[in-house]
Amino acid sequence: MANTFTSLHYHMIFSTKHRQRWILPNIEQRVWAYMGGIAKQNELHACLIGGVEDHVHILLGMPPKMSVSEALKRIKGGSSGWMKANFPGCQHFAWQDGYAAFSVSKSEIPGVEDYIRNQREHHRTKTFQEEYRDFLDKHGIQYDERYLWD
Repeated sequence: MANTFTSLHYHMIFSTKHRQRWILPNIEQRVWAYMGGIAKQNELHACLIGGVEDHVHILLGMPPKMSVSEALKRIKGGSSGWMKANFPGCQHFAWQDGYAAFSVSKSEIPGVEDYIRNQREHHRTKTFQEEYRDFLDKHGIQYDERYLWD
């Protein structure tokens, strides 16, 4: 698109299905790298990917022509199939159906990167459920607890 300039970054968060602890420390770097490769193949820029055993955070730069839901469909779908095919015992691996996505201004990118880098330390004191609720509350997103964890 001629004369179209954007800086679109999103902090995306989603968990494994039923928050099962599939992403063990010995494979997590391979998982994050593979997800980054999917992003690159789809003209997305994975600034940083990280998380712990039961969820992932992605700081993703996106072109204006792709929706957040389409980007995550590609990343989650591709990585789920790869996990099942490449790691013994992961034949039943799946990501949760939903996700949270928050826009990030350029000036906030370093803070989000620090947050993602420090996931293991952060989750010594806070569960994924607590973290997720805190993000939703911070951004004024209303939710019904009965449907939050499906």
